Amino acid sequence: MTLHNLIQIADLAKYEGQEITLRGWVYDRTDKGKLQFIQLRDGTGIAQCVAFKKDMDETEFANASKLSQESSLVITGTVRKDDRAPGLPGGYEVGIKTLQLVHHAEDYPITPKEHGVEFLMDNRHLWLRSSRQWAILRIRATIVHELRNWLDDHGYLLVDTPIITPAAGEETTTLFQLDYFGEPAYLAQTGQLYNEANMMAFGKVYCFGPTFRAEKSKTRRHLIEFWMLEPEMAFFSLEDLMDMEEQLLSHVVKAVLAKHQRELAILERDLNKLEQITAPFARISYDEAVERLQKLAAETQDPEQKALLAIEWGSDFGSPHETAIAEMFDRPVFVYHYPTAVKAFYMQPVEGRPEVCRSVDLLAPEGYGEITGGSERIYDSELIEQRVATIGLPREAYAWYLELRKFGSVPHAGFGLGLERTVAWICGLPHVRETIPYPRILNRKYP
Repeated sequence: MTLHNLIQIADLAKYEGQEITLRGWVYDRTDKGKLQFIQLRDGTGIAQCVAFKKDMDETEFANASKLSQESSLVITGTVRKDDRAPGLPGGYEVGIKTLQLVHHAEDYPITPKEHGVEFLMDNRHLWLRSSRQWAILRIRATIVHELRNWLDDHGYLLVDTPIITPAAGEETTTLFQLDYFGEPAYLAQTGQLYNEANMMAFGKVYCFGPTFRAEKSKTRRHLIEFWMLEPEMAFFSLEDLMDMEEQLLSHVVKAVLAKHQRELAILERDLNKLEQITAPFARISYDEAVERLQKLAAETQDPEQKALLAIEWGSDFGSPHETAIAEMFDRPVFVYHYPTAVKAFYMQPVEGRPEVCRSVDLLAPEGYGEITGGSERIYDSELIEQRVATIGLPREAYAWYLELRKFGSVPHAGFGLGLERTVAWICGLPHVRETIPYPRILNRKYP
C-alpha cells in the first residue's frame, strides 16, 4: 500500500478536506453495523476514524468490524471537521477509504473496566498505552526539556557524572553495594560531589541522570531508582541559589501550562493551582517553621493531628510537617538554615551558629513535600577535613573531593531536584509510581 500524505494525529487539524494516511493502534471501537467508529492512537494523539461499508472494499470493511483493541493499522481517508468527534485533540475525524490490518492483537488484558494498581503495575509495559499514562509521560518529557533548555540558555554546561562510585555521596545506610572486580563500589545516590569538581572547571554546571537510594520506604513520594537534576554554581550564595530555583521552576510550570492543556485536562488537574506558581516564592527559616508547627500543634483539638505535628528543634521534618508548612502558602516555599546534624557533611555552617547550616529545601504545595534540596558547600579545606573526621567518613574514599579545596577553592552552592516528585506535583498525581515509565519501588522490579 502506498502511504499517501502520511501524517501524525497531532497535526490532523491542518489537513481538513485532504486525503491523508495514519498509522497506529486501535484504542477503542464502536460497532454500529454498517458504521464502525475506530479510535486510532499513534503516540501523538487519538483520532476518530469512521468506516462506512458502502465507501470501502468489502474485505477491508470486514476487517474493520472485527478489530480487537491494540490491533495495528494503516488507514487512508479524508479529514473532516466535526465538533462532536472525540479524540485528542478532537474536533476532527477521518472518513476511511482504505484500511490495512498490520497485526490483529490478541485479547488485550487492560480493558476500560476498573483494574487494581498491582495488576496495572504487573502490566506496566502495556499500561503505558493508556491516555492517562500518555498524558503524564508527555508532561514529564516537557519538564525535562524545559529544565535543560533553561539551564543551557543561562550559561550552565551539562557535565555527566558517574553512576558507579567508590563512596557515599550522602547517607551510607541507603547505598546499593556492587562487587567491582573484587572491590566494593556503590550505585550513585547523587552526582553532586563530582559536580563540585566540574564546577571548578566550568563555573556553572549541571548533571541529569538516574540515582539510587536503598531506602525501604513505601510512601507515595519515594522510588528506589529516580532521576535527579543537579546544578552547581561557583560564587553562588544561598540567596542566589533560591533566586535561581524559583526562576527555573516558574519557567517550567509556565511551559507545561502553555503546551499541555489537553494532557492536564485528561489528568483533571486544577489549573488555578499551577497558575499561581510564579516567582518570588515564600522564604522562612527552619526556626520559624518549627515555631509555626508548634503553634499549629498547640491549637489543634485532634489528638492524632497533634501527634503528627509534634516537633522539637533539631529534628528533621517528616511528611506531615512538610505538608503543614506548605499549606500555609499558595506556592512553593523555601525553608532554609536547617540543623547541621540532619544535613549532609559538606554544607556550610551559618556564621556564629555552627549548629545550623546554610541549607535550603523547597517544599511544593498540595502535600507534595520536598522537591529540591540544596546548600552552600563548605569551601574551607580545614573545615571540610574536620567534618569528615568528626562524622567518621573514610578519608581515603573522599581524598579527591577534599583536594578540591586546595586549588582555588571558592564559595559555591548547588541543589538537587527530584524529577519524579516534580512531575507528580505538576500533574497532581497521588503517587510517584506513575511518573516514570518503569518504577522501581520496594518489592517491585518487574517489568
